[in-house]
Amino acid sequence: MIFTPHGKHLIAGDWVAGENKFTSEPAHGPANEFSVGTPDLVNRACKSAEEAFWSFGYSSREDRAAFLNAIADEIEARRDAITEIGTSETGLPDARLEGERGRTTGQLRLFASHILTGDYLDRRHDEAQPDRRPLPRPDIKMVQRPIGPVAVFGASNFPLAFSTAGGDTAAALAAGCPVVVKGHSAHPGTGEIVAEAIHSAIATCGVPPGVFSLIQGGKRDVGQALVQHPLINAVGFTGSLAGGRALFDLCAQRDNPIPFFGELGSVNPMFLLPEALKVRGGAIADGWAGSLTMGAGQFCTNPGIAVVIDGAEADAFIEAVTKALEPVGAQTMLTDGIAAAYRGGRDRVAGTTGVREVLTSVCDLRNATPYLFATTGKEWLANEILGEEVFGPLGLIVRVTDEAEMLTVAQSLQGQLTCTLHMDSADSDMAQSLMPILERKAGRVLANGYPTGVEVCDAMVHGGPYPASTNFGATSVGTLSIRRFLRPVCYQNMPDDLLPGDLR
Repeated sequence: MIFTPHGKHLIAGDWVAGENKFTSEPAHGPANEFSVGTPDLVNRACKSAEEAFWSFGYSSREDRAAFLNAIADEIEARRDAITEIGTSETGLPDARLEGERGRTTGQLRLFASHILTGDYLDRRHDEAQPDRRPLPRPDIKMVQRPIGPVAVFGASNFPLAFSTAGGDTAAALAAGCPVVVKGHSAHPGTGEIVAEAIHSAIATCGVPPGVFSLIQGGKRDVGQALVQHPLINAVGFTGSLAGGRALFDLCAQRDNPIPFFGELGSVNPMFLLPEALKVRGGAIADGWAGSLTMGAGQFCTNPGIAVVIDGAEADAFIEAVTKALEPVGAQTMLTDGIAAAYRGGRDRVAGTTGVREVLTSVCDLRNATPYLFATTGKEWLANEILGEEVFGPLGLIVRVTDEAEMLTVAQSLQGQLTCTLHMDSADSDMAQSLMPILERKAGRVLANGYPTGVEVCDAMVHGGPYPASTNFGATSVGTLSIRRFLRPVCYQNMPDDLLPGDLR
């Protein structure tokens, strides 16, 4: 039987019902009613988070690691119910939800292990030099300290890994920062059951209840109230460019501006170099088709653009991609709105001058089928709109005249999450010409692979120059993501008993 939510908000340990309700729109199964969030609930949650910070922000790394592991345990204890409600709300298959749950608990455990080593604190110590001339040097120590309560916005396309207990929440809690989550209306029941897991872990570990709150749904005023609340010190967001930019601007307009760590999407271009295209163009076409259509293309690292040099190999590549995409059937998208936006993106690309339809199909209601288009390098450079993300399984092949035009296309790119080189050893010189450009454009540069799927590890960067993200110096995936919610504090000639425990 599908998990039946109670539809309430979790505010500092209390399940709170609201006067107004909204009804979920599941891909299949029964719809459920949920309380609508309000600015008043935001205020209550933020005040409780600030109160909790005075103990949680000064807790030991060992205690926080135990808390993160307890959350992972509680999520796993609810694994079957999470899969049931998650697949019902999103239309994602069981295997996808199960894999995403493993990623969610895995990153909680990874962060727990990581903070125990203490390396993330970047501790530094310049010892006093009292005899230095002409002036003595004081004793100076530095360590990273938590910033305070953090707001997290759940993502539509990752109901677990980028939502209630996802990467932003895990990173903030690992840093010592309480979290207020605004749940996404695409999967409110999934958010609720994960919040129950966190609530249980709070009770088990004796953590102050204000360390975590979940506010469901709501209109724009809830998100606005959250990012503008004076007790919120940073925001983690994964979502659309328009929505993220609006919240980013609100953060900047505050009396005390705060960092907004927004991951806003990308077209993730692939550059197919001549020898690789000639030797294994068919294999690259098959791999691209699989990456492009995985999860109905609803990944921020979906590789939507392939750049090739015009010629017989380009013709063969287009034919191979078409053949690989034709059997792909309709897939359920996350929401009716996302499906409508996908159709709008398809129409935008199809209506652009110089774009040729290669593969079309029927896409209606909440279903998505793949589309493939082709254009020239000249038309790409003349139509900036072709560089905008289409969220779904739509591919665009850009046929450039030569290596010089490929470099020009690369230079024209906006900021990306990823850029990919498909190359063989004979392409090395051309790849070396592209690399300085691509590393300025993207947070992750791949060779001979596909960017869909992001490894959660120490070296991962999931971010990039705007509009891929609003802070090019940060990542929303991997252990480095914890740094977003810390700031360096320096202590000069400070007695040991006044120093943070991590510096003693």
